[in-house]
Amino acid sequence: MAKNAWFETVAEAQRRAKKRLPSSVYGALVAGSERGLTYDDNMAAFSELGFAPHVAGHQATRDLSTSVLGIPISLPVLISPTGVQAVHPDGEVAVARASANRGTIMGLSSFASKPIEEVAAANPNTVFQMYWTGTREAMVQRMDRARRAGAKGLIATLDWSFSNGRDWGSPQIPERMNLKTMVSFAPNVLPHPQWLWQFAKTGRVPDLTAPNLTPPGGEAPTFFGAYYEWMQTPPPSWDDVEWLRREWGGPFMLKGVSRTDDARRAIDAGVDAISVSNHGGNNLDGTPATIRVLASVAEVIDGQIEVVLDGGVRRGGDVAKALSLGARAVMIGRAYLWGLAANGQAGVENVLDILRGGLDSAVLGLGHSSISELSPADLVIAKDFARTLPQVQNDSVHTDSVHNDSMKTDAMKSETKESAS
Repeated sequence: MAKNAWFETVAEAQRRAKKRLPSSVYGALVAGSERGLTYDDNMAAFSELGFAPHVAGHQATRDLSTSVLGIPISLPVLISPTGVQAVHPDGEVAVARASANRGTIMGLSSFASKPIEEVAAANPNTVFQMYWTGTREAMVQRMDRARRAGAKGLIATLDWSFSNGRDWGSPQIPERMNLKTMVSFAPNVLPHPQWLWQFAKTGRVPDLTAPNLTPPGGEAPTFFGAYYEWMQTPPPSWDDVEWLRREWGGPFMLKGVSRTDDARRAIDAGVDAISVSNHGGNNLDGTPATIRVLASVAEVIDGQIEVVLDGGVRRGGDVAKALSLGARAVMIGRAYLWGLAANGQAGVENVLDILRGGLDSAVLGLGHSSISELSPADLVIAKDFARTLPQVQNDSVHTDSVHNDSMKTDAMKSETKESAS
């Protein structure tokens, strides 16, 4: 009997992805940097937060919808942009179709394996992501192309410091897929016939180029060619952030914020939203989990711009916890990639359904009728859970013990500011 393609948790999707994918491909998805402290903490921190549910007075209907960057969405879970997706031949197009079917935003990386035109056609609510790479002229050309394709927003990811050594070893990724490469990778690939057959049916090998970085009249660079350009580009200043925002001229998100002072600068730069992110633990190891710093950043933002969070989200309960601490929505990366690997477009839809169901259960149990009602009062938060960056007295946010309906937000804030995290 064939195995049921449906899975009930993101953890099961990950197990199936690990079994289905060549170890080098799976290793690239898991990634992390150095000792993996941040990668581990992103997930562990969610487990340190508890819920404070009600026993009666539950609401028969719950509203999980919201909007981000002016785009209405049916649930507060966005597709985070990720680089070259060799996990499935349909790649980002399958993800775009899945996210469109589930009523949410598709984030497309400039390092993606599919062109913006195909992805935006599959999901009209696509936002394009860029790194600060290449010349300003090249960046303008890329933004113009995304705008013509119908991208509704821009995500600027600027939190990269090129920390790529891993204590467990980095996966081997080829520069190009040619006959010589395929022969050398055969021992790694042949034990995974399902993955190999998926690509064989299309008559194509995994595309390791970045078509959205193609120069006018030129060829798409390889992933490593694009990466090299990125490494050689001087890092951006806050003036560059303002320039990028002005040049785009539409909804703009700055991804990678974890400090309160950076949050203030983002407001000054005129961005519409920030993503509290540490690049999924793939960057500077030892950075706290994003859920630990979220409350302090959200307090500084104080509703002036939108706040989303990414990093470690694996369950609908995680989404509820992030919203309770001040996020408008979350972004997922590895979770949907495991779904894509496990069952293509349907697997991504499966992951989004899992998160929707878990979020709805949390909202129900907490006695709310809408995600907009979630607050710290719904959580059990240990005294030493939160982190505030930078750790100075006047920026400190500290949440204490069990929060319940009788606790007032102002009282919580005054307690918190008495001791720096």
